[in-house]
Order: sequence, then structure tokens, then C-alpha cells
Amino acid sequence: MAIIDFFDRGWRLNPDGTAYIQDERRYSFREVGELSCRIANALLAAGFGREAKGAVWAGNDVTAWACTLGLWRANMCWIPVGARNAPKENCDVLDAFDCEILFFQKYFADIVLELRPRLPKVKLWVCIDADVADVPSLERWCGGYPATRPEVAYEMDDVVALSPTGGTTGVPKGVMNTHRSLQTFFAHFLMCCGYGAGELPVNLAAAPMTHTAGLLSVPCTARGGTVVIVTRPDPMLLLSAIPKYRVTEFFLPPTVIYRLLDVPGFKEKVDFSSLRYFMYGAAPMSVEKLKQAIEVFGPVMTGGYGQTEAPASISYLPPGEHFSNGEIASDERLSSVGRPNPLIRIEIMDDENKILAQGATGEICVRGDLVMKGYYKAPEKTAETIIDGWLHTGDIGHLDAGGYLHITDRKKDMIISGGFNVYPSEVEQVIWCHPAVQDCAVIGVPDKQWGEAVKAVVELNAGESVDSETLIAMCKAKLGSVKAPKSVDFVAALPRSAAGKVLKKDLRAQYWQEAARKI
Repeated sequence: MAIIDFFDRGWRLNPDGTAYIQDERRYSFREVGELSCRIANALLAAGFGREAKGAVWAGNDVTAWACTLGLWRANMCWIPVGARNAPKENCDVLDAFDCEILFFQKYFADIVLELRPRLPKVKLWVCIDADVADVPSLERWCGGYPATRPEVAYEMDDVVALSPTGGTTGVPKGVMNTHRSLQTFFAHFLMCCGYGAGELPVNLAAAPMTHTAGLLSVPCTARGGTVVIVTRPDPMLLLSAIPKYRVTEFFLPPTVIYRLLDVPGFKEKVDFSSLRYFMYGAAPMSVEKLKQAIEVFGPVMTGGYGQTEAPASISYLPPGEHFSNGEIASDERLSSVGRPNPLIRIEIMDDENKILAQGATGEICVRGDLVMKGYYKAPEKTAETIIDGWLHTGDIGHLDAGGYLHITDRKKDMIISGGFNVYPSEVEQVIWCHPAVQDCAVIGVPDKQWGEAVKAVVELNAGESVDSETLIAMCKAKLGSVKAPKSVDFVAALPRSAAGKVLKKDLRAQYWQEAARKI
């Protein structure tokens, strides 16, 4: 299937049903589908062809998402743009990825028009919600084109998403995902998050739709369900939407879940009975906070693991597998990211690309139709990452006796202290157990004696306190002195990406640069 076929399936199933809700305004499948057709027909009439690259610079917004659907309907390639990113970062990505079409909201018009001279490859500029300078509004640009599906040929390996990796230095690599890889992701989701006959899902798009939330909304619309779009990152707005619209599924990164758990009294005020799947991922989840989430939200927590290079569905931990014999499952089970999904193969490999025995620790490698086509204009990096058909994820982990996948850490995040390997996630799980801790990141910092010393950088809950000696003692008691932090720093806020991931590269850079200045 082409990626747009998933939306069109819902359109046929439920043409006059509500596809999206935003600020209490309801949009039917027919309304959004016809708008996407006008956009696609206008793009084709303007001379853009297969895999032409277009971006949508906007916040969470139904009309902005219709522009993405329009690009896909014309078999063109969507470049996700983070509305919360620094303008220079977005500009660099759009230029490096050869963006030809840019849709943007009026809210970003001043920034976009200022960057316009630096984006000479962009041939078409469209403002989604207004006429701006010499740039037409979406309505004026495409309103006269037919609201019928254009006949467009496609191949399963056509690139339909060119997504920047989470790099923090230089221009990120461009991950080329195709109809084939995204179809596999959607198939995994549809298999793993089941609904009964006649049940229509209600998906809450709380995270940015330019990131995981956008792609996670597609299986919902494929079932003829409704996507509720939250336009502001406001915890109370998000929580109130769940009972109001009887939300059945949504995704949040762990850092946002931690903040929700700190909202006073919300467990008693909010009805979560409609929830079926509360998905978490994109970063490691504290086992202790996961247990809290199960107590608050019920037996709906849904874990998973994926990468941009193998989108969002390498493995899956369904709600029921968070339990064993009627009780919350063991910490070992909860610390896993579930079992491999059915349409791919996962193996653990050593540095010589040899498959290791079950239980052994090595690099997580993935094979199958979920894997990206490669990195844009970077054949050498593609060859380093996809070897003999295997995607080398850069994540270290193991498969336990039950077949559950455990991610120990990023290969680049591993600390070598005095000749011993220290995996930060082990230490972080211990520190997360302390009730005063909101979040933490464990990194290696320069040390004359050990080469690298283990340091914990900790963000505390509001109004809470704990000293470094207590946290270090906790780690020594559970992990031994080698893995325990040698020092702890407390910060008001850890550096995070727009998707909520802690930026360990940025954190490490601060300490290594300080050490370099002292030499």
C-alpha cells in the first residue's frame, strides 16, 4: 500500500465521520480528504513529480497535516520540520535535504521570510492560513483545483519521508523511509493495538505531529477513527481531553509522563476509563515511574522501541505483559522494551558482525521491510549502518530467556572507567528510584585516574531535595563501587530535544570542553 492508502481506507469506511478534532472544531474524513486532493492536484499542476521534497513548518494543526497528506497523495516526500527547533536548525535541514516546497503557518511567517534568501532550492512557498507578502494562502493557491484523487503511479521503494536524525552537532543525517518501511510500521501498530469489531479508536496527538505523533495518527485514521489534536504542550489541556473525547490511545515520551505524575490530585479528577493504550518510548523509562503510571492510568501502559531508521516498531510490550499472574511484572520485564515485532528479525551481534547467543550483550541489529532505504546523499554512512541487509542500530542490548529485548545503552554512551564497561541506563534506573528525583542522565567525564569517571546529572522534583552522598550510596549498594557515580551535579533542567529526549551529547560536551580548557 502507498502511505496515503491508509488515510483513504478510513475515508471509505467513515466518509462523514470525524477524522480530526482541534479546538472543538470537527473535521470529517471527506473534508480533509478533499483538501488533500486539491493540494495534491495543485502540486502536480505546478510540475512537481515523484519524490519531490516538501516540508510543513507548523505547530499541531489539522490543515497543516492535510498538507502532509497532500504531499503523500502526490507521491512526494515529506520532510518533518520541528516547530520548536531553532530556525537555523530547520533552515540547515531544509537546504541540506533539497527542499523544493514549503508550507508554513502565518505564526512562523517572519522567521520563514527572513530565511527565504538562504533557501534557494525552494520553488514553491505557501502560507497555510493567510496571504503573506507575495506568498499565497493555501486556499488561494489550491482552492480552484479538483477535490478528486489524482491518478499517481508509485513504487513501494519510493521515498515518502526524509527525516532528520537526532544529531546535536552539524546537520543531521537524512533518513529515507519509503512506502514499504512505513507500511510495515503501520502493520505492526494495527496488529499490536487491537480493537473489536465496530470499535473506533480515538487517538490523542499530544506530542508534535512533525515527530512520532503524526505517524502514530495514521493507523487510527486507517480504522476510520478520530484524531484529537492538542495544540499546546499543556498537561491540564492534555488530561482534560482524555475524558472529554473518550480517548483510547496516545503517546508521550517518558519525561512528559513524569511531569504528569507530578500534577497534584489529577488521578482523582480525571476519568481514564476510555484508555486502551498509553504508549511510551523514544527514551528509557524509569521502572519505578512506570509502576506509578500503571497505578494511576490502569493496565494500559504500552511500551515499544524503534528508531527513525526503523520507524517506531522494532519491539512492543503490550499492556498485558506489564503483568504476571495478576500482579505487576518483575522489574526485569518492565525494564525491557518488549518482544520483537512479527514482520522483522532481530539479532544481537558483536563487533565483527557475528550473531551472539541468546542472553549475550552486543549491538541490536534489525532486518526486514521496516528498515529505511538509507541516508540521503550519504552512501558511505548508509554502508556503515546497513551491513549485509542488517541495520546496526547503535544500541547495546540483549534478548533474555523469555525473548524480551533489553536496551542497555547507546553504543556511544557506554562509559569505560578503569577498564570496566559501565552502562548508564543501569545507574539511571537506580537514581530514578529516589522519590526526590524527577529525571537524571549518567555520563562519562574526563578523569586522570580512571580515564572516564561516572557522573550523574540530576533534575529534582519541585520542592524536593536529596544530597549527592545519598544517591551515590544507593548506587553503590545496588551496583557496586565501579558503577556508582563518582560525583553528582544538580541542575534546574536537563537539556532536551523537541521530542523530549535528554541530549547526552550536549551534556557530555559541557564537561569535556571544561576539561580541555584546563589542560
